[in-house]
This record gives sequence, structure tokens and C-alpha cells, in this order.
Amino acid sequence: MLFLIPLACLLITSTVLTHYEFLRLISHFIRGGAGVPRHKLLFVIFGVLGAHIFEIAIFAGGYWFADAALHLGNFSGIHILHAADYFYFSAEAYTSLGAGNLYPVGGLRLLAGMETLNGLLLIGWSTSYTFLAMTRYWDPK
Repeated sequence: MLFLIPLACLLITSTVLTHYEFLRLISHFIRGGAGVPRHKLLFVIFGVLGAHIFEIAIFAGGYWFADAALHLGNFSGIHILHAADYFYFSAEAYTSLGAGNLYPVGGLRLLAGMETLNGLLLIGWSTSYTFLAMTRYWDPK
């Protein structure tokens, strides 16, 4: 537990700052003068999607580090974990899918709960950002 709380705080801080920077860069790009509004809106959608995938990868690296290097827990449901398994579980936790075929044991349970809370907040942030972009660039004609 001694290393788990600082690791969770580091991962949450990293993903929040990453999300902020992605949204800032997206805003900078779409604020440029010329351009088709629908292309700007598509850039927002794909940029936000890229941000979430990158943030899932950050947490996947955190799971690997907590599991393989710090031995703070492990995963049940599979005997040999590969990078794709860490990414899959991270995506499952981030989106609060909770399929349950791969689940954390020990201290990693706390990390998974923190990622779910973090993912819900960042997805909500993306939703509000996308809504603002839609009100500005969506032309239903």
C-alpha cells in the first residue's frame, strides 16, 4: 500500500495533464482561420479518441509496473500477461466496462477503482468539450 497510493496519484495526474494538453492542442488547431467546419469537428472527435487511447496506455504501463516491478498484486483469469492484456484491462477499467474475464488481485484492485473514477471524469470532460465544438461547428444543413 505504501507505493500504491503515490503510483495512483502519479497516474491520475499524468492522465489529467495529458488530457488537458490534448484538448489545448486540439483547440489551437481548430481555432485557425480557414477550414471546413465539419473537418474541425472530425479533428475534435479523433483527437479526443486519441487522447483517451493514450491515457489508457499510461495506466496500462502503471499496471505493468505495479505488477511486474513492484509486485503490488497480480491478475487472475490469465496466467501469462502480455502488453496487450495490460492495455485490455486498462481499457476495461477506464471505460467502466468491467467484463470480468481478467481482474486484479491484491493492491491492484485499488488502482483499477481509481482508473475507473479517472476515466469517467475524463470521458465527461471530453463530452462537454465535444458538445461545445458541436455548438460551434455543427451545421445541420
